[in-house]
Amino acid sequence: MIIKTGRFGSLTIDENEIIKIGGGLLGLSEYSQFCLVDPGDETLILWLQSLDHPDLAFPVLEPKIFKSGYIVRLSALELKELDLKDITTAAVFSILTIPEDVTQMTANLKAPVVINLTNQKAKQVVLQENEYQIKQSVFKELRTHLLTIQSNQNRLEQDTPQRTVLDVAKLAPSHFIKSLS
Repeated sequence: MIIKTGRFGSLTIDENEIIKIGGGLLGLSEYSQFCLVDPGDETLILWLQSLDHPDLAFPVLEPKIFKSGYIVRLSALELKELDLKDITTAAVFSILTIPEDVTQMTANLKAPVVINLTNQKAKQVVLQENEYQIKQSVFKELRTHLLTIQSNQNRLEQDTPQRTVLDVAKLAPSHFIKSLS
């Protein structure tokens, strides 16, 4: 299927790339079908693009990039809603808020989006732990992480200039990410 988006233009989406968020995102229950878009800009930020509304897209990032020790504890009901039998087949993303001054970028650690990678069912869950914030500053940690990746890539390119090394461990499996190329 081809969808037109406000941010990314036309995208071709396969059925297995559609993420179904039961009940939608918090405050947006009418939108339940999304896909992940990788804009290819090397920021590690992906976009959760609505298939129901072309102008609705949220920047997302894996919390492990900027918050070490981050743990998402799911209730039995949440596991059942996601049909998640093995937690190692799930991906977790925090929705970002990126203001005009990007140094003030924040992530919502309190209500991450959990995606079951085997069936593309997803849910935005509200964590009960009080240690996580709705507006966690992330710019400094993200910049440090990106500089580390760039440094490692530069070192590898010096040894083997014909290769491009991608930090695949920081991305969800490729069939759940749409590339604009």
